[in-house]
Amino acid sequence: MIKKAMILAAGFGKRLNPLTLDCPKPLLKIGNETLLSNTINFLEQYKIEEVVINVHYLGDQIIEYLKKKKFNLNIKIINEKDKILDTGGGILNAIKYFNESFICINPDTIWNSDYNKELKQMENNFFSNEKKCHLLVVDKIKSYDKNLNGDFNLEKDILTRKKEKNLKYIYTGLQIINPKVFLNITDKVFSINKVWNKLIESRQLNALESNVEFFHVSTLDIYKHLLEKKFKH
Repeated sequence: MIKKAMILAAGFGKRLNPLTLDCPKPLLKIGNETLLSNTINFLEQYKIEEVVINVHYLGDQIIEYLKKKKFNLNIKIINEKDKILDTGGGILNAIKYFNESFICINPDTIWNSDYNKELKQMENNFFSNEKKCHLLVVDKIKSYDKNLNGDFNLEKDILTRKKEKNLKYIYTGLQIINPKVFLNITDKVFSINKVWNKLIESRQLNALESNVEFFHVSTLDIYKHLLEKKFKH
């Protein structure tokens, strides 16, 4: 059973300017919860025991926030002070904390208890078939933001990018990773797409299709609309 997770919280959130000029995106609120606290609560509900969070842009605000909040998880913070390492570089920079497969999650999505069952199914699939990287994806028709582009196509449980102009599935921001996929990568700054593309070549990038309506804080306009909605947790 997976006990560790990483939350990617280092990004600039530029598409939410001017809100993110003085507030990091993970600390924006939806209802009574910040995007970050909602994600931590989701992981706690799933019985995750240890969380690593990387920060960079306005990182001191996130660090101070985590100090004040009383979460029931063991939280470690990695401050990418000098420069942002991108998604792949950020994970690789934290890989010393993961000697076993772990969850990697973005706080931009509004996670709720409906995702628990899907995450459990992902975990079962991951370990029963010795997968290397298992993503949760969703059909674009289930996305609240209709302007989001697709990231992949899905053939059974294998992700592809054969028709890049007609990609039907969006990455939700949730994946299970075997740390071995970062072996032989010497880059410091790189996108997680570097890992995914290599796995796609050997048809080893797997996914589960989500049936949950997808709410993702993508732009200022979408964020304002989401503020008007009521979400379950």
